[in-house]
Amino acid sequence: MSYLNDNIKYLRKQKGFTQSEFAERIGIKRSLIGAYEEHRAEPKIETIQKMSYLFNLSLDALINRNLGRGMDASLPDSEGRTLRVLPIVVDRDNREMISIVPVQARAGYMHSYSDPEYIQDLPKFNLPLTELYPDKSYRIFQIEGDSMLPVTPGSYVICEYTENWDHMKQGEGYMLITKTNGILFKRVWEDDKNDHLLLKSDNPEHEPFDLSKKELVEVWKSLGLITFDMPEEQKPEEKKTDDLVSAINQLQEDVKKLKDRAES
Repeated sequence: MSYLNDNIKYLRKQKGFTQSEFAERIGIKRSLIGAYEEHRAEPKIETIQKMSYLFNLSLDALINRNLGRGMDASLPDSEGRTLRVLPIVVDRDNREMISIVPVQARAGYMHSYSDPEYIQDLPKFNLPLTELYPDKSYRIFQIEGDSMLPVTPGSYVICEYTENWDHMKQGEGYMLITKTNGILFKRVWEDDKNDHLLLKSDNPEHEPFDLSKKELVEVWKSLGLITFDMPEEQKPEEKKTDDLVSAINQLQEDVKKLKDRAES
């Protein structure tokens, strides 16, 4: 059973749109909105997609859920059972291009990540590297802040789209697009509760924190970096200090292992 016609009317009223305003936003005649809401006609797939973008809902939710009675938000959609819209851009040879989300576009991306026109307007290019496969989708995010040092602010992180959030690898770095926490670049660990993630920074000054999977809207696995922050030459005395610190840390780790063995 499809709830599409009822959902169109319910969502339009929830947004406070008149039929004319709603029709103008999705580029159709006002009379068609009335026909949809009165069950006299069904919208074309292109129109349904525009509604999906406008209301920030999956096509599955728009068609198959009775939104007037509330959506079942008890569990996160980790496996992607509902359709997630991932707009992409292709070149003249129909090869998918890599879109770039610079720092100044992060706020806009939060609201328009599923809008094809917005993604089309982002900077984009082809990156012919053997590490990137033609059957996968990639995106580049520029980072800000120092939470993932030594990855410096302003660096560009090359990421691969992750459809199934249950396939995230423990301790790997991910770019997480969230509903209320912005864009997060963190190492991801499964929390004790299987519907939560424990997010950690590489910079120890930033405390780990929990994030519900229901907060996620997109997940991208980090693969590599593009940076223009070249390291400075290390002085001999600095190298000696670093070697000494490394030796002390290794000694402490060896002592801890011996102590653990003795106690067991």
